[in-house]
Amino acid sequence: MINIIKRFWKAVLEQDENGIRQCFREDAYVNWNCTNEHFTVDEFIRANCQYPGKWDGEIERIENAGDVTITVVRVFPKDRSMSFHVVSFIRIRETKIASVDEYWADDGAPPQWRQELQIGSSIK
Repeated sequence: MINIIKRFWKAVLEQDENGIRQCFREDAYVNWNCTNEHFTVDEFIRANCQYPGKWDGEIERIENAGDVTITVVRVFPKDRSMSFHVVSFIRIRETKIASVDEYWADDGAPPQWRQELQIGSSIK
């Protein structure tokens, strides 16, 4: 199961249409919950591969919870001008991805109000 997950993320980060397609079942779907979007495999591939710029990233964590594999991935443009984290809940059926629920967030500094409270510290 880990192999399909690593192949999926490699293809996504490389914006490799054929590589992405090979990871999915024909009836699979992807939900981007933060923006309330539901994609077929073809729509997901278009959204991913037509996104402006070239991307890179790294898998930070993979966890299994029953029939769901959870990944945490840091994604950034090749010039590293910004950074995002995505948490994905991936269901695999018969060696291919059946569904993905993703939650994307911009990386950045804590909001000003929390900085003013002088609470928390850096993780890294």
